[in-house]
Amino acid sequence: MPALPHLRRPSLPSLASLPSLRRPALTLTLAALLASSLTVIAAPTEARAADPLISQGKTATASSQEGDGLSAAQAVDGDLTGTRWASQWSDPQWIRIDLGRRSDLSRAVLTWEGAYGKAYEIQVSDNGNDWTTIRKVTDGDGGTDDLALTGSGRYVRMLGTARPGGYGYSLWEFQVYGTQGDTPPPAGGAVKVTGGQGAWQLTVGGQPYTVKGLTWGPSMADAQRYMPDLKSMGVNTVRTWGTDASTKPLLDAAAANGLRVMNGFWLQPGGGPGSGGCANYVTDTAYKSTMLTEIAKWVETYKNHPATLMWNVGNESVLGLQNCYSGAELEAQRNAYTTFVNDAAKRIHAIDADHPVTSTDAWTGAWPYYKRNAPDLDLYSMNAYGDICGVRQDWVDGGYTKPYIITETGPAGEWEVPDDANGVPDEPTDVQKRDGYTKAWDCTIGHQGVALGATLFHYGLEHDFGGVWFNLIPDGLKRLSYYSVKKAFTGSNAGDNLPPVISDMTVTPSGSTSAGGEFTVRADIRDPENDPVTNKIFLSGNYANGDKGLIPAQFRSTGNGTFAVTAPEKLGVWKVYIQSEDGKGNAGIETKSVKVVAPPMTGTNVALGKPTTASSSQASYGDCPCPPERATDGRLDTRWASDWSDPQWIAVDLGARTPIRTLQLVWDPAYAKSYEVQVSDDGTSWRTVHTTTTGNGDIDTIALTETARHVRLHLTARGTGWGYSLHEFGVYS
Repeated sequence: MPALPHLRRPSLPSLASLPSLRRPALTLTLAALLASSLTVIAAPTEARAADPLISQGKTATASSQEGDGLSAAQAVDGDLTGTRWASQWSDPQWIRIDLGRRSDLSRAVLTWEGAYGKAYEIQVSDNGNDWTTIRKVTDGDGGTDDLALTGSGRYVRMLGTARPGGYGYSLWEFQVYGTQGDTPPPAGGAVKVTGGQGAWQLTVGGQPYTVKGLTWGPSMADAQRYMPDLKSMGVNTVRTWGTDASTKPLLDAAAANGLRVMNGFWLQPGGGPGSGGCANYVTDTAYKSTMLTEIAKWVETYKNHPATLMWNVGNESVLGLQNCYSGAELEAQRNAYTTFVNDAAKRIHAIDADHPVTSTDAWTGAWPYYKRNAPDLDLYSMNAYGDICGVRQDWVDGGYTKPYIITETGPAGEWEVPDDANGVPDEPTDVQKRDGYTKAWDCTIGHQGVALGATLFHYGLEHDFGGVWFNLIPDGLKRLSYYSVKKAFTGSNAGDNLPPVISDMTVTPSGSTSAGGEFTVRADIRDPENDPVTNKIFLSGNYANGDKGLIPAQFRSTGNGTFAVTAPEKLGVWKVYIQSEDGKGNAGIETKSVKVVAPPMTGTNVALGKPTTASSSQASYGDCPCPPERATDGRLDTRWASDWSDPQWIAVDLGARTPIRTLQLVWDPAYAKSYEVQVSDDGTSWRTVHTTTTGNGDIDTIALTETARHVRLHLTARGTGWGYSLHEFGVYS
């Protein structure tokens, strides 16, 4: 879908700067260790010294670390004297190495720093949770411990149980030797695309699996809080756009609740029109190499996680490349991009043979590029909203030989709906959105044997312009669309308390509301269970000033679903929202637009078309040139703009001494916080007739009782980092 700047997508990461993996410290008690059932295996008489070192550079974690630069990774980096892991100063502590696959161990070499383990155990595990002790040391004296081992596992750890002094445990290097076997199948069984042309299905552990999913919006760290709710909705899959160290809490929470994750990898220029950077897939080998390395890193990390369902390389980039290139170069880039996606698919398959690889776009016109250049993809993926039901026919017409998943869908988006009377996209009603999800799901599963399911958009919390348009739970409040998704996945809403339903919303007047004045909002608001309803009114300046946030409006109820709402002072088209809450965690939200105009003025604008001068003006920036005469041309779509410095001034010559009763200043977002209104008869000697230090932009209406030929604004402090900018400098007689 085209990018929605408010929520694309929280965590849609640039893989060039990935957060470090943080794991909570595991607290163990010695009593618990003694109470556990451990199998102690005597050391063999002779270690197989010829076996290779298999631990260096592998993923290492620890129960704690003493400080920065003393992480577990420092004990597997091959540096015997320069870097080390150090724990906190308590017992027990551990350091664990993930060998990547089940391995037969023959030897461990622990090179201790001064803070060593007097008593410790070497343990192995196949899953990182259940441990078996294969060697015990009870009389350690530091230095280098070269231990012969007999045992097998994917994970090996040193569990320290007693220190000789007050410090923690500190290892220069923890080296493990042995031989590595085949990678075990993932927990829960391998994921496969099975069947043939027109009769495909997805299987997990050999069992049929239809993707009943949602795209993921909350923080990864909050996954455990929200995952049970998704499970109650019948969701079995969540989709992400980026995969990195922060993904692990999501995977863990999904696995704990029986869900799976479609792990995404973000590539430039992801997000469709208007998003991302502009990688050059024809010539930029460094970018492609970096991304392949990152992708391989996280596939290796999460390939055996029980929540992993599949890998999704890129999002809407074939479409998005049109914002970077055109003509023949665009064609070359699209071919090169899809070839790179195929390279990524081959790299992933080489690491992980047990999970499929797909790639998402928002335009079925991308599929011919994948068909031509990405044969190693197991299936395609598509984001489609208002035209979701057309995807099936496009697949048929294209003669494709791979199945697909819908990775984003829902009601019609901002880019698909007609404009309303105020010239802005006419947002669907709550009821229309509810029905849009039902339609999207029905059209997806209707393509039997080809469409393998969908992740609907969007399980998000943002309570803003885009969040109200698409989120099932903005601000944690469940909408009609939440329950329509639940019904689609489970077949029923029996027992659910449903949200209030808002219909027939009107705004009066919708196209000529004076800034700062009142307008009327009315709607029919009904709760299915007759729960008491609390109504709130919000405003969004998305189309007026670019602010996508929802701000509480000043309003009063006038009865029977009617509200008197105070208009903002900023001119332009605003969205006004009714939010009706039932006290049971549900809300109905309806929205219409309202056009805010300058308050009508009495008298004649004697500055209109008169000679206007200024201390400076911008010759070229954005919509400039912005000369001073544009502030007195009677148009609100033109402006004067000054240099970005203090002080500045703008003056108008009325041509003769003229009675002045009111000034109306219509500011651009670059407004004056402090300024003086000055008048003069000769344009040289000025006297101040009004002063403010609390300007907030928008519209200033200033009453005066003066007679003068010249009127000047002496601007002394800006309200922004830009200069001063006026749409209109009106002087009324």
